[in-house]
Amino acid sequence: MDLAYKILIDPFMQMGAAPDLLVQTLWEGLVAGVLYSLIALGFVLIFKASGVFNFAQGIMVVFAALTLVGLHELGIPAFVALFLTIVVMFGLAFLVERLMLRPLVNQPDIILFMATFGLTYFLIGFGELVFGGNPKKMIASELYLPSGAYDIKMFGGFVSLQKIDIAAAVIVSLMVLFLALFFQKTRIGRALRAVADSHKAALSVGISLEQIWVVVWFAAGIVALVTGIMWGARSEVSFSLQIIALKALPVLILGGFTSIPGAIVGGLIIGVGEKLGEFYWGPLLGSGIESWLAYVIALVFLLFRPQGLFGEKIIERI
Repeated sequence: MDLAYKILIDPFMQMGAAPDLLVQTLWEGLVAGVLYSLIALGFVLIFKASGVFNFAQGIMVVFAALTLVGLHELGIPAFVALFLTIVVMFGLAFLVERLMLRPLVNQPDIILFMATFGLTYFLIGFGELVFGGNPKKMIASELYLPSGAYDIKMFGGFVSLQKIDIAAAVIVSLMVLFLALFFQKTRIGRALRAVADSHKAALSVGISLEQIWVVVWFAAGIVALVTGIMWGARSEVSFSLQIIALKALPVLILGGFTSIPGAIVGGLIIGVGEKLGEFYWGPLLGSGIESWLAYVIALVFLLFRPQGLFGEKIIERI
């Protein structure tokens, strides 16, 4: 009874007793949620165009960031290296369409899904061969990403807002706005939705699967590059970074696999939920809540709303 009381009451008493710590925890949760949302966006783009969950999105984040850092280590200026990395991600999108997607047109979704597994391990091996396996430092200052923090006095204490986190929130917001308008207002965006509904139907009305897939994988590559820069600026760039991409799965379950706004909302829910759980309930339930709480939240959503908050409910008639 005492344990149940502590679990249910104590954390909320701590929130009220130290509101500055609550605000700090919420801010850190929002920042983590924004970065989770950015990862989830890459998955949403591929899923909207092919109906397949792209398991390789996580390693694409690492590969894009390592390419940027690796080119800079060769003595190439940061912004030139950034442009060349964008060219590399376009080349990757072209090769994926030509060598992987084109031969698998109209194949079952599970075959395309397994193909992304193969792409994952190819990029891991190729990346280690070219860049090595050691962690690398992101060139944040050369890209003019801000450093330092704003210390704001609040509720009798101080709340620290990292400038890089603020920049990440602004960049993600602009990217989401652009992608939402792109999918809703442009001809290519409508073609992407048509391809996701049916490859055969899209081909019958003259939509080029080859062009659409190159465009959407290139867009996912740009999202991966931005994600790698932001995550790398907060820590380091290494192959372990791809594990963070697995957090996109509960984000997508919450928001819906086909919804860009859903990726944002789902990411914020997961990010804030993890930080609150770890800070306030961690001492009571044991450390490590942050590693599994997201999946518990996703499981609850699967039981009551399997299509997610913004996902399309699929009705099959027999």
